[in-house]
Amino acid sequence: MNRREFIEIAGTGLLIVATAPLSDAQRGGGAGAGTLETRLHVGEDGFLTILSGKIEEGQGALTELAMAAAEELRVPLDRVRMVMGDTNLTPNDGGTSGSGTTPRTVPLVRRAAAAAHDLLLAAASRQFGVDAARLEVRDGAVQFAGKRYSYGDLARSPELAAAYKDALPAGTVVTPAKDWHLLGKPQVRLDGRDLVTGAHRFPSDIVRPGMLYGRVLRAPAYGATLAGVDLSAAQKMPGVTAVRDGGFVGCAARTTFAVRKALEAVSATAQWNRVEQPSSDDLYVYLKQHAGQQGRPSSQERGSVEKGLAEAQRRLKASYQVAYVQHAPMEPRAAVAEWQDGRLTVWTGTSNPGSVRQQLAETFGVAPDRVRVIVPHFGGGFGGKHTGEAAVEAARLAKEAGRPVAVHWTRAEEFMWAYFRPAALIEVEAGLDAGHSISAWDFTNYNSGASALDPPYRIPNARVRFVGSEAPLRQGSYRVLAATANNFAREAFTDELAEAAGKDPLEFRLAHLDNERIRNVLNAAAERFGWAERRKKRRAGTGIGLACGTEKNSVVAACCEVEVAGGVPRIVEVVQAFECGAILNPANLRAQVEGAIMMGSGPALREEVLFKDGKLTNARFSAYRVPRFRDVPKLEVILLDRKDLEPAGAGETPIIAIAPAIANAVFDATGKRVRSMPMRTLRA
Repeated sequence: MNRREFIEIAGTGLLIVATAPLSDAQRGGGAGAGTLETRLHVGEDGFLTILSGKIEEGQGALTELAMAAAEELRVPLDRVRMVMGDTNLTPNDGGTSGSGTTPRTVPLVRRAAAAAHDLLLAAASRQFGVDAARLEVRDGAVQFAGKRYSYGDLARSPELAAAYKDALPAGTVVTPAKDWHLLGKPQVRLDGRDLVTGAHRFPSDIVRPGMLYGRVLRAPAYGATLAGVDLSAAQKMPGVTAVRDGGFVGCAARTTFAVRKALEAVSATAQWNRVEQPSSDDLYVYLKQHAGQQGRPSSQERGSVEKGLAEAQRRLKASYQVAYVQHAPMEPRAAVAEWQDGRLTVWTGTSNPGSVRQQLAETFGVAPDRVRVIVPHFGGGFGGKHTGEAAVEAARLAKEAGRPVAVHWTRAEEFMWAYFRPAALIEVEAGLDAGHSISAWDFTNYNSGASALDPPYRIPNARVRFVGSEAPLRQGSYRVLAATANNFAREAFTDELAEAAGKDPLEFRLAHLDNERIRNVLNAAAERFGWAERRKKRRAGTGIGLACGTEKNSVVAACCEVEVAGGVPRIVEVVQAFECGAILNPANLRAQVEGAIMMGSGPALREEVLFKDGKLTNARFSAYRVPRFRDVPKLEVILLDRKDLEPAGAGETPIIAIAPAIANAVFDATGKRVRSMPMRTLRA
């Protein structure tokens, strides 16, 4: 960012930059530089501006980061402006993923704000001629003896320049959670009014002067390659640009109707070479047969699993299947690209603008500083928008057309060509000793990943493994990665062990848990749900179940009741307890947890990507059924606020307990074990 660009957005005043080392994962995600940073600007108008590379895709980062700055500087929330996800104005902090905004970026914002607070206080001390400890800070102003200097006054005062010459202390002190004034209290989303009134412009709403609309030729099946195509019919259409660059073919025109007709003309001439593709009917056999062919296996072991199994009084074994799942965001991929004097600007929805900028620079052979990626708050990602396909497509067409081009993926394209949550085959074997405790545990995940692989329970002999496979579909990040699959298999199998031990599922888990935080959420959910009383009162066709887990340094437990009629389960009630350290914004956290519960219920009961002959067979919402409003059960969320712990991310972990809780409730209702997501065994 140069001086002119910065002044345009923030004006003159005080700029503080807070930095922290990047992790290996963040560097690998395209962060490039060796530090993670956040910038805070105090303007002469008294407004605070936070410049962060994080983005807002519905998870509440916009409001949370503003709250963090307002807390340390003691200003009203409406005095904070946020600039996010603009590669020309904001730092490249490695993208928005892994529930990392709360534990990594919020502390940086607080440190920057605390440093600004100390500088402004030092300047005020010089202004008043008294020790800083005697001054009072309130509503963005420093007060003493009836006099008042606003932050805006101090930001342009000569005393600030004098104070700035003194080195800041290395360990800037932030406000402890017990003394928070703003953080920890419910706050309405800063963008709430614009979202409700329709004033907010999503990536698919961006319009540039002279803009064309673009469409891209897609293959008729996975693995198909273009053998030939004739663009002449499309090129003869008025106002149409048609381009082929290797395997890329696309059209641009003044209207969406015109570009659709042009692409139809091109598609009619396309010739394709196809290859044989696997089917979802054979998915889990395929994953096992191709195990070990992708990625580096991961394995952890303690004790001797073989010895523990050999000495067990009882052994159990089971296999679990987890289907491919689509992210199904409200807004499909969208981008607008514009070239001017050899520079490229792209407006798009992505969780990682720095990585997309690098991808664009490499694609077109230009320096990264000649590419600008701007990310408006977009309509959902859930891990599904880390990449920049639409951005590259729009930029290709815009370069050829010499005008800005918008590419909006259709829902069918989003289903077919975006990446999926990985499918999984999970095999588990365990043994119980004479005291009905788990003495051995052997757990292998094929294909989906190693997140939350290790059990939280006290088991003397345990081995957990992740083995990659040659995936038949394009797969990638999804909310909480593989933790949902691993927790589903583990918690469903734990219930089987509890039954074999003749123990209540809650009692059995507590007997194996040393983790105080998991015990707390498990007890909180069970107590509010009335677990003990409901276990005594059984109703025909209904059942109750529970599950717990940990990931991303937060813990969760869920109890649920289901009703099963005609082999179809319906969720009647869910009580979920969640703890993620000190709570920053209870209103947003509750919304996150409720959303995660409903999102997790979809793949548990219905969501499943089906494919055959290289095509999806259910690539539409009428066939791929995400939860509807009528599927929402009676829902109660318990938030445990641990002000003695650092805040942890909350966008992912709340999803992992609902699927196994449903599965365990279904067994309670029907006597049938559920070992697949979605629950196909009940439909058979």
